[in-house]
Amino acid sequence: MRLLKWLSLGAAVWVLYWGLAAWGLRSGLEAWFGEQQRQGWQVAYGPISTGGFPSRHRTRLEQPLLADPGTGVAWSADWITFDSPALWPGAQSLRFPATPQRFSFFDQSRSLIAEEMRAELHLAPGLALELEQLSLTSQAWQISGRDGPLWQAQDLVLAMRQMTPPEQYHLMAEAQQFSPSVLMRSGYGLLQDDVPSGFDALELQADVTFDTPWDRRAIELRRPQIRQIHLDLAKARWGDMLFRAAGTLQVDEKGRLSGELTLQAENWRAILDMGERLSLLPPSSRRAVEKILALFSTGSGRAAKIDTTLRFHEGQIWVGPLPIGTAPLLVLR
Repeated sequence: MRLLKWLSLGAAVWVLYWGLAAWGLRSGLEAWFGEQQRQGWQVAYGPISTGGFPSRHRTRLEQPLLADPGTGVAWSADWITFDSPALWPGAQSLRFPATPQRFSFFDQSRSLIAEEMRAELHLAPGLALELEQLSLTSQAWQISGRDGPLWQAQDLVLAMRQMTPPEQYHLMAEAQQFSPSVLMRSGYGLLQDDVPSGFDALELQADVTFDTPWDRRAIELRRPQIRQIHLDLAKARWGDMLFRAAGTLQVDEKGRLSGELTLQAENWRAILDMGERLSLLPPSSRRAVEKILALFSTGSGRAAKIDTTLRFHEGQIWVGPLPIGTAPLLVLR
């Protein structure tokens, strides 16, 4: 009988704790949305429900919408769920619907359709909720714009893990069969008959140092800004086109790059063709860039290869003593 009493007392305490924790999670979520609204964000959401008793807390939020007028960034979806162990809400698993999610940035809008998309979020204890680990995985996905599909892949793996010092994070990205959409290929004549419809390999491994750690202030106040990139590997293979890069870059307060990247490219003229058709390389710069890269090329035709070093200085890109263009500014808004 005594054991039964203790078990009953323990069960009652756990029920009380689970209920209070569920109420706290829901109240905290509502308070956070309310605070963003007071700061000028556009905020909307529908009913909130909680389940998962006795071992977890699962909170489902219907019709969420967030829009930051200061940066022009907005996101909305049919629903989102937050799933965490009952003992520690800082280990969150977020699940997203297979129906379209809508993103806006500046004056551009995109929709994302993804199968089994989920994010794993691990936060450090404390009021700052400092990010320790973040991962995003998905099965087949597609990003579309106003004129139709833009990009798609069979899967996606993104990971971000905090290192030492806490401002440094290891980033990893992989995607299988990443490719432009049928609409883009037909509209720009991007592919030929002997080129596959997707990348054979797409991979990124890098250590990135920011000016501050990622925590709740990254959403509420300002995004941490990149100060150093140590690129272990950036690799893309598409048919007989291969691009590989590695190196270390510094980023100043204006977002300008300094440092060096080793660059390897096979069938590099076809890569320039692809960059021009995707509007990544302005037609006005194509001829100048091709002439400069030809100085460092060996072989001819599809066997042409480049193995050289790109030097970045105050936002300008150099190959040896020759300037080849302006590097993009790295500013997270």
